[in-house]
Amino acid sequence: MKIELIPAIDIIDGKCVRLTKGDYGQKKVYNDDPVAQAKEFEKLGMKRLHVVDLDGAKAKHVVNVDVLRGITAATGLKVDFGGGIKSDDDIEKAFAAGASLVTIGSIAVSQPDTFMRWLDRYGADKVILGADVRNGLVSINGWKEDTSEKLLPFLARYVKAGVKNVLCTEISRDGTLSGPSTDLYREVMEAFPGIHLIASGGVGRNEDIIELDEAGIPAVVFGKAWYEGKINLEGLKA
Repeated sequence: MKIELIPAIDIIDGKCVRLTKGDYGQKKVYNDDPVAQAKEFEKLGMKRLHVVDLDGAKAKHVVNVDVLRGITAATGLKVDFGGGIKSDDDIEKAFAAGASLVTIGSIAVSQPDTFMRWLDRYGADKVILGADVRNGLVSINGWKEDTSEKLLPFLARYVKAGVKNVLCTEISRDGTLSGPSTDLYREVMEAFPGIHLIASGGVGRNEDIIELDEAGIPAVVFGKAWYEGKINLEGLKA
């Protein structure tokens, strides 16, 4: 398998949680200690980790930077961090706390000049464009607000500007274990074959990851499927 496997740790109140379809009311705590959880992923042979500060996404500024620092200090995982990065101070805090990459979504919609400045300053290898999608439209601020931005034109603007990494989450599938939006990701890859696309949302079993791999999707984020024992990482590494 070529696809890059990226486990996710979503944080609320310093704990490792999962939401369903981005609904903060449908929260389940899976581990009180995100650092211990990160160590477990590393022990399983993972090299990457996707960390989302859900408190930060809601508060519109980074909140759980200490958890990020704890994870990067205790593991050798290459961590991408997102959620609440809205200012120069936020992005600097994330990199200072050991993030290898940052995921920027809402700002790319609401403040494109700021996003472009960060892309220029930190480089395309350190910035992931987060494109969270609901009904074909980009959603922002912890998925609380839908915009009028259609996915492909939104991506086209930034790929043209030099974006290489894109994290695309299909919100209606997220946390449902009902299978990923493979057709959507295939459409994105056909439009932008040069990007490193990270698919997110809906993974519920090993076959879903194999399907994405066979579709030529470069990377996948998974969370609930692993926490609920639905996928076997050993089986995927074979």
